[in-house]
Parts: sequence; structure tokens; C-alpha cells
Amino acid sequence: MRIGILSYRSNPYCGGQGVYVRHLAAALADLGHRVEVISGPPQTFSINHQIPVTRLEGLDLYNPQNPFRTPAPAELCDPVNFLEWAGVSTMGFPEPLTFGIRAFLHLKDRLHQFDILHDNQCLSYGTLMLSRRIPFVTTIHHPITVDRGLELDAAPNAWKRFKVMRWYSFIGMQLRVARRLPHIITVSHASKADIQSEFSLPAERFHVVENGIDTERFKPMPHIEREPGRIIVTNSADTPLKGLAYLLIAVRKLTDEGRRIRLIVIGTPKKNGAIESLIRTLGLTNVSFTGHIDDEAFVEHYARAAIAVVPSLYEGFGLPAGEAMACGVPVVSTTGGALAEVVGDAGILVPPADADALAAAIARLLDHPGLARDLGKIGYRRVHERFTWHQAAQRTLDVYRKVIRADRQTR
Repeated sequence: MRIGILSYRSNPYCGGQGVYVRHLAAALADLGHRVEVISGPPQTFSINHQIPVTRLEGLDLYNPQNPFRTPAPAELCDPVNFLEWAGVSTMGFPEPLTFGIRAFLHLKDRLHQFDILHDNQCLSYGTLMLSRRIPFVTTIHHPITVDRGLELDAAPNAWKRFKVMRWYSFIGMQLRVARRLPHIITVSHASKADIQSEFSLPAERFHVVENGIDTERFKPMPHIEREPGRIIVTNSADTPLKGLAYLLIAVRKLTDEGRRIRLIVIGTPKKNGAIESLIRTLGLTNVSFTGHIDDEAFVEHYARAAIAVVPSLYEGFGLPAGEAMACGVPVVSTTGGALAEVVGDAGILVPPADADALAAAIARLLDHPGLARDLGKIGYRRVHERFTWHQAAQRTLDVYRKVIRADRQTR
């Protein structure tokens, strides 16, 4: 099969959407199919030598190495570039819209080279036009309206709320496009139910294909000893959706109880942001951030951890939970979104936004090392039985075949 995967902004080494594209494309290629990724920034996107990546050049105004740069006049002569610059200049996020336009312009004369196109949550008017010319499916990982709602709730004043609404103004386009697409892949039954409700979509349009976990990368390292009291969390620190604030409050509670614990956050907090402020307010000295680390260091952190915590208020799937389980680390997780589906009986589940429940669950595992070991083993088995990229690719291929058959019947 000849497959084109569209990804408007996806770092292939961090962030759920980029990881999804990278591993799904590789697994499809391993099954003998021809895959091409059509990608927006970052321009470092690569998978392996078998899979070509076509990069659609844009202004990349959110590049952390040169954020909000001033484009050269020649760049703004391009109408799509001008649209992108205007959107960013007015505090919006125009990249789904502009990537979709660029993808349509690039692919409209190449469609004979593909059997199917697979959009990774761009949901742009440009990709909608492509869907009318070729078998087409889109993946929606979770309803982005949830992110918007949580950020609005966390906004301290009217100006901040206006900025949140402006940033998420692309949601209107995505809702309109999603309602016109007959085939949608989503990564959990919880996401399916929530997207169906938030987007007002019929259930028959959905195909649930659970994500995989990179079990070659995330695996136990028996030669590294786990450190008692060492807790790990993988987190976009200043995103309210990820719930780190509740874990920090739980750490304060456990510390006040006299427990010797250390929290390692895989990530970087926003300078002078809400998380740094909360750490100062709580007087925590046993919390450290790793910043950007390479793959080997990441897995070594899991190997040293006694417990992995996933405090998210909502996850469409929950890759951090699966990655910890693949490393044999016992998990404490909220039930936000699909996390209960992923963790199952391999961890302790608590309600979202409940610092006391997080603290109690962590204390239980610290006090019962036998239970922690058992949960680590159950989690490892669960990932290998249900959540490999090979399985995800096979199920995705089943969806592709259904979409192609349906497309032939309607054209």
C-alpha cells in the first residue's frame, strides 16, 4: 500500500503527536508498505532511511531557537506565509490552517502516487479538499476543546482568558472540518466518547486504534538499582492539562509527613511561570527538572525511579503511563481521559485534580515494596500484550482497507 501521512507540527522525539507519526510510519514500513511523511516544522524531522520525509517550508515562527522572528519582506510576498505571519502577530495559532493549504498545493498533482492519505489532527480546510479526491482518514488524539477549557479555568484575569481564546481560535475550523470527514481514527474509547460529544459526531465514523509504546527504547534496565523514594513524572510543566501542580502539593504533604522523597520532572518549567512560583510557595527543595535529555538518559531515569506518577487531568491515550509500564516501573495515575484504559490493573488509579489521593497512592507504594514490584511486572506484560507499534500498525492497516473500500463504493 502507498501511504501518505500528513503532520503539521510534530517533534518526533517528544510530544505525543510527533511520537505517533514517527513510530506508526516506521511500523507500517516494517510491514512492507511504502510510506511518505509530509511534515511541517521542526525541520529536523526524520524517521529512518526507508521513509522519505517531504518538508513543507513555512515561517516556523514558534521555533524555540528563534521565536517570533521578523520575516523578510520576500517571505511575506507568499500569501500563505503572510497568512501565517498575520495569525501569529495577532496571538493566534495558524499552523494547522497554513499547513493544510501548503499540503493541498503540494499534493493535488501527486495524488496518483498514493492509495490513501492519513492526516494527523491537522483538520484544515486544505486537508478537507484533499479528502474529496482520495481515500482519506484523520487521527484525532483527543478533543482539543478540553485543553482550551482547562486553560480558561486556570486563566487569572480577562486578558489571559482572551489570549487563550485567541490562541485556540483554530478550533472552529477543526470542528467544521471534522464534521465533514467520514473516517476518524482515535486512540482510545474514552477519546472516542469525548470527541463524539464535543464535536457532535456520529459513532459510526470512528475507528479506535490504540497507540503503541516503543518497547525497544522503553524497557527495564536490571543493572541499574531503583532508588527508594525517587518519583518520576514526564510533564509539560506549565500546561494545566498535565496536572503537575497537584503532584507538587502531594509531594509537600508527603514531605511534611517525614517521608524522604525526591521528585524528578522530565522537562523544563517556564521561567518565572506558575510551576516555579508554586514550588517557591510550597518551599519544595526536593524537586528537580532534567531539561532536555537524550533517549538513554531518559530510560535511565525510569530505571532509577521507585514510582512513576501521571497526574494529568486528561489524556487522550497517555504515552507516559505506557512508557513507565514498559520500563517495569509501578505507576500511580489519575483516571483522566483514557488513562484508566491504558493502566488497567497495572497501577493505582486516583481521581484527577486530587492532591490528597495522589499522596495516599504514592505512600501506599512506598510502604509496600512488594506491591510496587508486582505492579511493575503487570505493567510490563500489559504493554507487550496490548500496546506495541506493530499491533497499532496492523490495526491501522485494517482501517485503511475499510476506508479504501468505502471510497470505491461512493465514487
